[in-house]
Amino acid sequence: MTRLQSQGAIASTDGAYRGIINRYRPDLEYYESTYKDLHQHPELSEQEERTSAIAASHLKRNGYSVHEHIGGYGVVGVFKNGAGPTVLLRADMDALPVLENTGLSYASKKEMKDQHGHTVPVMHACGHDVHITCLMAAAELLHAARSEWKGTLICLFQPAEEFAAGAQAMVDDGLYSKHGIPKPEIVLGQHVFCLYKAGTVALTAGPVFAAVDGVSIRVFGKGGHGSMPQDCVDPILTASHIVVRLQDIVSRELQPGKLGVITCGKFHAGTASNIIPDYADLELTVRSYDAKIQKQLLGAIERVVRAECDASGSPQPPRLAYFSHAPATVNDADSTKTLGTSFAAFFKGNAGPFEPIPGSEDFSVLARAINVPSIFWGLGGCEPA
Repeated sequence: MTRLQSQGAIASTDGAYRGIINRYRPDLEYYESTYKDLHQHPELSEQEERTSAIAASHLKRNGYSVHEHIGGYGVVGVFKNGAGPTVLLRADMDALPVLENTGLSYASKKEMKDQHGHTVPVMHACGHDVHITCLMAAAELLHAARSEWKGTLICLFQPAEEFAAGAQAMVDDGLYSKHGIPKPEIVLGQHVFCLYKAGTVALTAGPVFAAVDGVSIRVFGKGGHGSMPQDCVDPILTASHIVVRLQDIVSRELQPGKLGVITCGKFHAGTASNIIPDYADLELTVRSYDAKIQKQLLGAIERVVRAECDASGSPQPPRLAYFSHAPATVNDADSTKTLGTSFAAFFKGNAGPFEPIPGSEDFSVLARAINVPSIFWGLGGCEPA
C-alpha cells in the first residue's frame, strides 16, 4: 500500500478522495437497477453464466481488456494506466439454494438444478449481488478518473465462492500464467454484512474469517432386521457416537481461547424404520483461524472416527473424503494500517473495527497463490436504526 501512495495513486486525503468521487461519480440509478436485476436473477455456484456475461459486457464498455471463462465463469478486466502499482479488486458472483420470502418487488423466483441434479430455489442470500454491483461501479469510476492515478487495475469477478472452490479454480486455470493477468501487489475485497449499518465500513488486521474444510464420512455396518440387532452392526449407532464424541475435540483438546468449530450438518442413513442399514453418511464443516489448529482438528476427527468404528466392530474401515477447503482470511498488518488511515479520514465516525467471525471465504487464495498481501473488509448493509 505504501507504493500506492508513493507512485502516483490517489492521494490519501479526505478532500482529494471526495473531490475525485464527486467529479467522476457514475449514474447510481443505473447501478440500483443493475442490483435489482442481479438479485432477481441469481445463479448457483459454477452456473453463473448470465451474471458473468453482465460483468464482462460492463468491463468491455468501460475500456478494460476482458478475459472470460477462467476457472469456469470467472471474468477478469485489466486496465493498464501507465507506470505504477498493480491492484486487484475482487467480487464473488454465485447465489445460494435458498427460497426467498422477503416480499420485495424484485424478489427472486428463480429455480435451478443444483450439483446433485435437484431442482432448488435460488436467492442472493449472501449479498453477492451487492458485491458485483459495487465492483462494476468502481470499475466505471476508476476508469473515468484515470487522469487522477497511475498503475494497473484488475477487476476480478469470481465464481463458486459458496463452494469455497472458485478462487482456486481460477488460479489452477492459469489466472496469472496462461491467461496473462498481471500479478497484483495487493488483493482487495469486501463483504456486505447486516452486522453493520449502511454507510459504514469495518476493518481489522489479522484473522477475519476462519479456514474451512468439509469432511465426508461413510461408516460401514452390517445390515439386517431392526428386531434382531444382535445379528447386525448398526452404523447409525456408530455414527451417532461419532457425532457426540467429535464435540469433545474442541472442548478437551484445543487450548482454551483458540477458535475451533466442528459441526455435523448432514446425517443420512437407512430407508425404513425397521431395517438396520449397511452404512451411514455424515458431512462435517471444520473451522479455525489457525492452520496448525485446523490440521489438529482434522487429525483428531480421523482418529475419533476410526476408533469409534473399531469399537463398534465395523466390518470395514470408514471412508473419509475432504472438500470445500479454504484457508483463513488474514489481513496483512502493514497494509491494513495504511488502508485504515484512509478509511478513517474518508468515513470518519463510520469506520470501525471488523469483528472476526468463524464464517469462511476463499478470497485469500488469490493472494496466497502469488505470495502477496490481501485485505478484506466489511461493508454495512443494514438500515440505520
